[in-house]
Amino acid sequence: MSNLNDKVAMRHMDMCMEQEEKYTEAVLSDTERLQSKLQSEMASRLAFDLSTPPLRWGPWLYYRRVEEGKQYPVLCRRLASLNEEFISHKSPAAGFDFTSGKKIEQKLLDYNKEAERFGGYAYEELSEVSPDHRFIAYTMYDKDNDYFMLCVRNLNSGSLCSMPQAVRVSNIAWAKDGQALLYVVTDHNKRPYRIYCSIIGSTDEDVLLLEEPDENVYVNMRHTKDFHFVSVNTFSTKSSKVFLINAANPLSGLILVWDCDGLAHCIIEHHQGYLYLFTDAAKEGRDVDNHYLLRSPVDASSSQRIWESVFTDNKDMVVEDVDFCKTHLALIIREGWKIRLCSVALPLSVSKGPVHLKELHPYFFPLPKHVSQISPGPNYDYYSSTMRFTLSSPVMPDAVVDYDLSNGKWNIIQQQNMLHERTRVLYGTASSDKIIEKYSNIKSCDSMNDVKYEDVNLWNDLSEFYACEHYDVSSYDGILVPLTIVYSRKYKQENQNPGLLHGHGAYGELLDKRWHSELKSLLDRGWVVAYADVRGGGGGGKKWHHDGRRTNKKNSIEDYISCAKFLIEKEIVHENKLSGWGYSAGGLLVASAINCHPDLFRAAVLKVPFLDATNTLLYPILPLTAADYEEFGYPGDIDDFHAIRNYSPYDNVQKDVLYPAVLITSSFSTSFGVWEAAKWVARVRESTFNDPKRPILLNLTTDIVEENKYLQCKESALETAFLLKMMES
Repeated sequence: MSNLNDKVAMRHMDMCMEQEEKYTEAVLSDTERLQSKLQSEMASRLAFDLSTPPLRWGPWLYYRRVEEGKQYPVLCRRLASLNEEFISHKSPAAGFDFTSGKKIEQKLLDYNKEAERFGGYAYEELSEVSPDHRFIAYTMYDKDNDYFMLCVRNLNSGSLCSMPQAVRVSNIAWAKDGQALLYVVTDHNKRPYRIYCSIIGSTDEDVLLLEEPDENVYVNMRHTKDFHFVSVNTFSTKSSKVFLINAANPLSGLILVWDCDGLAHCIIEHHQGYLYLFTDAAKEGRDVDNHYLLRSPVDASSSQRIWESVFTDNKDMVVEDVDFCKTHLALIIREGWKIRLCSVALPLSVSKGPVHLKELHPYFFPLPKHVSQISPGPNYDYYSSTMRFTLSSPVMPDAVVDYDLSNGKWNIIQQQNMLHERTRVLYGTASSDKIIEKYSNIKSCDSMNDVKYEDVNLWNDLSEFYACEHYDVSSYDGILVPLTIVYSRKYKQENQNPGLLHGHGAYGELLDKRWHSELKSLLDRGWVVAYADVRGGGGGGKKWHHDGRRTNKKNSIEDYISCAKFLIEKEIVHENKLSGWGYSAGGLLVASAINCHPDLFRAAVLKVPFLDATNTLLYPILPLTAADYEEFGYPGDIDDFHAIRNYSPYDNVQKDVLYPAVLITSSFSTSFGVWEAAKWVARVRESTFNDPKRPILLNLTTDIVEENKYLQCKESALETAFLLKMMES
C-alpha cells in the first residue's frame, strides 16, 4: 500500500479500501436513519455566516464572503470612510455609496475562479496584501503536483502579474513598501531552504538572497508589523539564528541579530528603534520552561549586540504570547492553567531594566468564564490601537472580539448564536458600553477592571444548559493532569452516563477544547465529553511538553489512562460506557492506551491516526521533519528506539483479548499514510477476540471533506452514530 508509484499496488489498495467501506456500511446499516437525523441536527447548527467580520487595515475594510450557490469565498474590500456609520459585520457587502451611485465593495479575488485554474480545487495556504494595498500575493495548492504555487495579483486591475513565477513556496513577505516580494521555496523533501526577492513589475530574474545547503536546517521569514524589516529564521535541532533584512533595500544583505544553541522559537518585532525578541531559547546554557521577551537597540553592532529582558521572571504569571501596535503591547498571560489578556502602554522605559509586569500597570480585559484559548487575529494595522482576538471555551461558541487597547473598550464582532430565539450576543450587539451602563450605579467598582465580566451574561455562554468542571487527576507518578468535563445539566445521572475522552499530547500543542456544535448531539443524549491535557501537549510550559515526548512518551499514555480511570472511579462515566477520541498524534495516544487497558474502553474513534510509529520513523515514505523526530524519537538512538517500540500501537497489539469497538477514519492526503491504519486494523482483527458487537472499522474520507461543511457533518454523523450504537449494544 505504501508503494505510491506502483500502479498494481494502488489498484489492490483501491480494492481493499472499497471492501473496508462496504464492511463499515454493513455494520452500521441499522443506523442509517440515525445518521440522517444526526446529520440534519448538525447541519442546522452550522454557522451561516456569509462573511468573515471585516478587518480594518489603513483606509480599507477587508473581508471574505460566500456568494449564493458558490462553493468558495470571494475576497473583498471597501473603503471604511464611505458610509462609515454603516459597517455591518454580518453583511459588509450591503454598503452603498449614494453620492456616486455605486456599490462600495471591490472584489479582489474570487476563489471559485481559482478553483477553475486548479482542477476544481481551491486551497490557499498564504495570502498577504502589500502595505500600499496595490497587490496581493497568495499561494494556491496544485493538487496534481502536490505543491503550492505563488500568484501575485494587481488589486486595481484584477489581473495576474507575470512575475514572479514560483512553485513549492512556503513563505512570503512584502518589502520596499509593496514594490518587492520575498518568498521561500522548499526542496523536493518539502524543506524550506531558499529565499528569493522579486521586484514587482520587473522582467529581471528573481534574486537569490539565501540558500541553506544543510539538509537539517530549515528557513522561515516574516515582516515586522511596521514593515521596516523582514526577519529570517534558520533553525535546526542544533542551533537557531535570526537575521534582519532592511525592507527599504531588500538586496542590501542579511544581518545576524540572534544566535543560540538548540531549537528555539524566535519572533522578532521592531518598535521605535528597538528590536523585541520573543523566544524560549535557553538562558546561560539552561533550558527555560516558558517564553520570555528581550529587547535591543536596532542600531547596535552585531558583534556587540546585547539583549536585555523586558520582564523579570515570574513563574506565577507567564507570558504566552505578545502582539505589538504603535501605542501598546498586548500580552496573553497564563497563571497556572488559567489564561488572561492584558495590555501595557508603549514605549517602555529604557532606563529601568527588567521590571515586574505589575509595575507597568497592565490593563486586564474582560473574558468569559471557562475560556480555554485566546487566539490573536491577523491585526495587520500597526497604527491602530484596536486588536482582534478569538476567545474559545468548551461551553461557548467562539467569539471574535475587538479590544481597544487605548481605552479598554471592547466589542463582540462575531459569534454564532446557538440559542436562536434566546439570543444574547450576535454580531456586535454586546460591548463594553452596555456593561458600563449596567454597572454605573455600583459604587465599589473603581474601574472597569474590577467588574466581574465573566458573570455578566453577554458572551452567548451556554453554561446555563451545559456544565463545565475542572479536575486535577493524579497520574501514575503523582503528577497532576488537568481534566475538563462538559455535560448537560438536564441529563446528568451519577454512574449512568456514557463518556467521550479527548486527548492529543504532542508537539506542545494545546488540546482543542473549543465548543464544537456537533458534540451537542452527544451532550443532549446524556453523554459526558471530557478533555485530558496530558503531558506532551501545550498549556503547561516547555517541561510539560518535553515530559511527554521521545523516551517520555509513556507519560502521555499513562496520563490519559489515569484520566479515563478517574472518570469511572468517580462515577462521572459508567464503567462500561467510556470511549476515546484522538486525531493524528492523538490517535497514537488513544490506540496506545487501548493496548495497555483494552477493558477500560467500550469504543474509540481515531481520525487519521499515527499508528505504526516504528516503521514510519525508520522508513519514512512521506517526508518527516526534524520536529517529528524530536517529538516521537530518533530510531537511530538506542534509547529512543526501545521507547518507540514500547509505545507504537501497531507493535503492541495484545493477543487473545477483547478490544473495544474502533472506528478509524483515514485519508490519502494525511501525513500518516492510510496503510498505517489498514495494517493496524488487520493486526487487531487477527490477534484479538472477534466480537461482532465490537467491530474494528476503517473508513476512508476524501480530501474535499475539509473544505465542505456538509461533508464534515456527514462524517461527524457517522462517528456519532457509531458511538451511540456501540454504547447501546
